[in-house]
Amino acid sequence: MDVEVFIKRWSEQQGGAERANYAMFLTELCAALEVQPPDPAGAHRSSNDYVFERAVKPRDSEGTTAPKRIDLYKRNAFILEAKQSRLPGKKNAIPDQGALFPDEPEQLGRRSAAPRWDVMMQNARKQAEGYVFLLDADHAAPPFIITCDVGHAFELYADFTGTGRAYGQFPDRKGYRIYLEDLRKPEIRALLAAIWTDPHSLDPAKESARVTRDIAKRLAAVSKRLEDRGSNAEDVAHFLMRCLFTMFAEDTDLLPRGSFQTLLERCVEDPAHFTHRVKQLWADMDKGAEFSAVIDARVRHFNGGLFQNTTAFELQRKEIGELLAAAKADWKLVDPAIFGALLEQALDPKERRKLGAHYTPRAYVQRLVDVTVMEPLRADWQAALTKAELAKEDGKDSDAVEVVRNFHRRLCATRVLDPACGTGNFLYVTLEMMKKLEGEVLQTLSALGDRQANLALAGQTVDPHQFLGLELNPRAAAIAELVVWIGYLQWHYRNHESHPAEPILRAFKNINFGKREAMTPF
Repeated sequence: MDVEVFIKRWSEQQGGAERANYAMFLTELCAALEVQPPDPAGAHRSSNDYVFERAVKPRDSEGTTAPKRIDLYKRNAFILEAKQSRLPGKKNAIPDQGALFPDEPEQLGRRSAAPRWDVMMQNARKQAEGYVFLLDADHAAPPFIITCDVGHAFELYADFTGTGRAYGQFPDRKGYRIYLEDLRKPEIRALLAAIWTDPHSLDPAKESARVTRDIAKRLAAVSKRLEDRGSNAEDVAHFLMRCLFTMFAEDTDLLPRGSFQTLLERCVEDPAHFTHRVKQLWADMDKGAEFSAVIDARVRHFNGGLFQNTTAFELQRKEIGELLAAAKADWKLVDPAIFGALLEQALDPKERRKLGAHYTPRAYVQRLVDVTVMEPLRADWQAALTKAELAKEDGKDSDAVEVVRNFHRRLCATRVLDPACGTGNFLYVTLEMMKKLEGEVLQTLSALGDRQANLALAGQTVDPHQFLGLELNPRAAAIAELVVWIGYLQWHYRNHESHPAEPILRAFKNINFGKREAMTPF
């Protein structure tokens, strides 16, 4: 089916019963995506791996033997639950339920100016997450949950751990909701088609691991050359950490896009001026500058101590080329969960030969963090959502907002300690999962009409001061703090449109290895 025909046909739908419409809508979606439609359901549940109305057995504690039914199920791919908006003024309309869309027919299927409180989609997600644990024992938890407002929108949630306990907005708060009109974009159709055909290919950790290993190898090559020339290993480590954070800063627009790459390209042609150019840039980053002569642009105030020391080494053309190649990687894809371990190996001569050979697998870290930290937080969040929903139904909109704000305050006050933090893998994964949850909280506040929801104000967002570590190895401790900051900034941009407040980095001193005078100031 032509995608324009599909969009027009379903945009003109003005609400109805999802039972009557969802199967046709999803079958035609498959045609528009050029993927196989669902199979006919068989008499035996064991053969129904890609069907509508897939039966699952309820828990014994539910007191019924009648099977529940998943709207659309594809084994090892997704569980999809469908709803259809009942618009204001229509039969069976839900009070205050505007779905996600205005109620003028010509606007249906188009994104509204702001998200709206949507009870049905929230309930669909809860329902789908419950089905995960009712699947047959030999069916793994699927990587995706999809909720669908028939004819209007999809919401994507993913959990690649295989536990079924950590579904979060995919890829993030800004991109998890797909409106019907978005199907005009080839990249959106490709994304949905991949969920149908090869969902695990969308696991961001796979590409992140590749990018991270490549960068670590390049840093290891530069580190080895400098140490072979007699440079102090600790000074080399901190020099390279300043380099890599500068690379990250330009890929997140904290520095002008491509500015550090351009500087490195000039230095490849003229290595003699590498040292003073880099030192001047870092001095500008340390204090902030209305105009930096080395990149011809304003430089934000970074502070935090990372750039107080501007030591830079003279590099040969080939070594600058290695830094340039690392800078050209997409630093938004770097996975801090393994980056710290690989960076430590890259900077430690004894560990360098094992580069990439050992670190705690991310899936193991996430499973532990999920049980110890996230399950209690998610339980509190569900309780807050229920309370907010009841307030909303009673017409107490301001009370609903305050309930969610109170949860957000508690989330931002939650502190996590790793008493042997190494290079920060566990701390970063915890931060990432809490930032994902914060994205859902902010989305809910926005849907409730809270105009402050998108502001990332000091003390009102999950940030590195909440993640504490003890570590005896000073190099590992310094890397851990850098890892937490990079992870925080990555997730800031996934949850917010604006830049973080300056100074970008703050000297929280939350990774402590005992000797205060030896602590890295950032």
